[in-house]
Amino acid sequence: MRTITVARYVTPLREGGSLPALVEADDDGLYVLKFRGAGQGPKALVAEIIAGGIARALGLDVPEIVLAELDPELARTEPDPEIQELIRASGGTNVALDFLPGSANFDPVADPVDPALASRVVWHDAFTSNVDRSARNTNLLAWHRKLWLIDHGAALYFHHGWDGGPAAADKAFPMIRDHVLLPFASGLADADAALAPRLDAGTIAGIVAGVPDALLLDAAIGDPDTQRRAYVDYFCRRLVHRRFVQEAIDARG
Repeated sequence: MRTITVARYVTPLREGGSLPALVEADDDGLYVLKFRGAGQGPKALVAEIIAGGIARALGLDVPEIVLAELDPELARTEPDPEIQELIRASGGTNVALDFLPGSANFDPVADPVDPALASRVVWHDAFTSNVDRSARNTNLLAWHRKLWLIDHGAALYFHHGWDGGPAAADKAFPMIRDHVLLPFASGLADADAALAPRLDAGTIAGIVAGVPDALLLDAAIGDPDTQRRAYVDYFCRRLVHRRFVQEAIDARG
């Protein structure tokens, strides 16, 4: 993953629950910054990296994800006390996504969805336990006639209070029934056959390796390398049984 340095806070994006922001970086690019000091904490940024990386490995469109170094001194130029506090609490390594100018929020009523694509997105979100792709908040953008997946901070919800054991992979994920694309996902079995072979232990380990030590702070599980192995073991076990696929099929039925 590339690392950028935040040069300027442009504007808050208040539609996000964690108050992400549009920022300008030292490479002159614009990015949507996710703060480690927001309420969900660093684990939301871990989820952003891992779930976004898995989506990309599956051939789904995700804006480039970068590590973003933030100087808490930037808070001095912000008049909003809430934003000041958030910047000061987020000094160091954060996560940002490439800004997609001119993109529009996906509308499940107005925007037609290819059933094969819908099935692949549902498969990904069931695999990564993403609770935040509902009709109320789709976290999907239409850009250049493609569907882009954004905002995976609520994925991997299992890792809040997780002991690091792979048995968590066997737990049910009933929230898949609320997925905005589930009514269109008529090819889940085909999606499973196409996507599962794209993921193996090496691919998952490569994705998880992108999570920096600075965000792996759960000492109850172990040091950062131990935590990375725990994530890899979790996803590998989930791939073996793939109960999440049948859950999605049953939810659609």
